[in-house]
Amino acid sequence: MKINTALILCAGLGKRLNPLTLKTPKPLLKINNVTLLENCIDMVTKLGVKNILLNTFHLNKELHNFVNKKSFSVRVQIIQESEKILNTGGGILNMIDHCKDNDFLIFNPDTLWNEKYISEIDKMQNFYFSNKINNILLVVEKKLSFDQNLMGDFKLKKNLLIKEKTKDFIYTGCQILNKNLFKSYKVENFPISEVWEDLLKNGELNGFESLNRFYHLTNMEIFKKLKDL
Repeated sequence: MKINTALILCAGLGKRLNPLTLKTPKPLLKINNVTLLENCIDMVTKLGVKNILLNTFHLNKELHNFVNKKSFSVRVQIIQESEKILNTGGGILNMIDHCKDNDFLIFNPDTLWNEKYISEIDKMQNFYFSNKINNILLVVEKKLSFDQNLMGDFKLKKNLLIKEKTKDFIYTGCQILNKNLFKSYKVENFPISEVWEDLLKNGELNGFESLNRFYHLTNMEIFKKLKDL
């Protein structure tokens, strides 16, 4: 089975990249002359999805203009958030409510996605459907992170994510979620970590290990280093 719809989170303020993000939304910052958003869309397209939904809030006109000027090979729909920013969880739920699908690939565009991830994400999808689960996060060991200052998020044991003192795996910014996880939530401001915490309490948060070098646009220092690669 294949997931038909991907969600890309583009509504954040990008405060750690001020002053760049005062006039340019973070997804439209460029590395190697390509915006983070276009880089993400190109990789997602190669996964074979048919539809992409992205949310906007901060500097939404710039994102609308960018998408309208591009000729992407898949349908890209922009979901405008309300007068108040919805955070990651609320933003995901808001996009899910605009689609009839049940399972969604979800991406943060501030990871530098590339073709090496395609086979890993395909395998993650196969694991998701063959095990009939409702969630899975793509995680990477801290030693593979370009930004060595990033803290770990989880420990990974046999494809289950747990919270312990030693957190040696980082969330990469790619996950698969089923819409039923949001049954008790409303479209309002809440982080996706709230959904993760509920799953962690029940030992039901799943992880899939990436073996790729992890590049993530964290802050101005990392941005400058990435541009020099």
